[in-house]
Amino acid sequence: MRGYGVAMTATTNSAHDVDVLIVGGGIAGLSLASALAGKCRVALVESEPSLAYHTSGRSAEQLIPSYGPQPIQELTRRTLGTLRDAADEDGRRLVWPSRFMLVGAWADVGQASHEGMQPLSRNQARELVPALRADGFEAAALDIGSVRVDAPALLAFHEERARAAGVHISVGSPVHTAQRVGEGWLVGAGAEGFHAVNVVNAAGAWADDVAILFGVERLGLQPYRRTAALVSLAEPLDPDTPMVAAADNTWYFRPDEAGALVSPSEAEPSRAEDAVPRPGDVERTLELIRAVADLKVTGVVRAWTGLRTSPKDGLPVMGFDPEGPGFFWLAGQGGYGFQTSSALAEDAAAQLLAGPGALRTGVRPASETARALDPHRLSVRT
Repeated sequence: MRGYGVAMTATTNSAHDVDVLIVGGGIAGLSLASALAGKCRVALVESEPSLAYHTSGRSAEQLIPSYGPQPIQELTRRTLGTLRDAADEDGRRLVWPSRFMLVGAWADVGQASHEGMQPLSRNQARELVPALRADGFEAAALDIGSVRVDAPALLAFHEERARAAGVHISVGSPVHTAQRVGEGWLVGAGAEGFHAVNVVNAAGAWADDVAILFGVERLGLQPYRRTAALVSLAEPLDPDTPMVAAADNTWYFRPDEAGALVSPSEAEPSRAEDAVPRPGDVERTLELIRAVADLKVTGVVRAWTGLRTSPKDGLPVMGFDPEGPGFFWLAGQGGYGFQTSSALAEDAAAQLLAGPGALRTGVRPASETARALDPHRLSVRT
């Protein structure tokens, strides 16, 4: 464990004293701030000029309970159990039923289908999605348990809940200095200083960079590109149309107020950056979709690229660092950020409130899922 950073300047002499300083204002950081609100002193800092600036502001907004390995499915079930009863300030639901369909070759659909999905004939699939071409696919499967989430409303819900309970939130405040002092951290972020008992690394694609700043070994978290676009349609899709995805993971589309949201579903390694679509990405995706569905696209409204970050085993990282006292990881959610957010925040809050020694001494045993996500599992660091 190294002491990083420089001596604090005059701007940090009157540092905010907090129990938890969260670095990162995406869905991970905001949901944790919401879960901790009113239970301890919390501050959140975001380097960008607004919250949810990167991947959290570029979500496909589809939550699929049967998607992902067992720990992800368990976290998703718990998250949906929390969100089904939640609403924004105007009483609007944050999630609602939204079916999910796989289409493609028999072998691809069979391999990609999750437990609980029901097989469909081509006629049944086309009854649900008339835009599908009869000769464009061999098989289909339907998930009736998936839901849509209003991502901006959920982010606002967590922010409002956190602020109402006194959580200090700063944007445009990148962490520039970090030093271990006594039993805590002295941190400079933007023009402010913080004295924190615990620091939570919820920095998404930049999580490894933040770890290095705090003198903590990085975990080898890799960002991956994922592009999407809103396109206008000459013939609008029924709002109740299921989200449709290629079983070989080459594209998906779903209805949207603008017409449709489409994506090539790519997962290409990238550096941590403010990613943007590359020329031709959206056009190539539309060509693939046209072979299966006639969407009658009239134009591209806007396109964007987000970064989905994960370690080699594809599971999120949640827990105290094995070598960095008071340094807590909440990162690497990959494409599961929104659908696991509430459960991850609940578990992370419980661990932070119990303290790093509680799990070791058995005061609060970790659940099987928490153990699966613990950073200790990543014993070989890069």
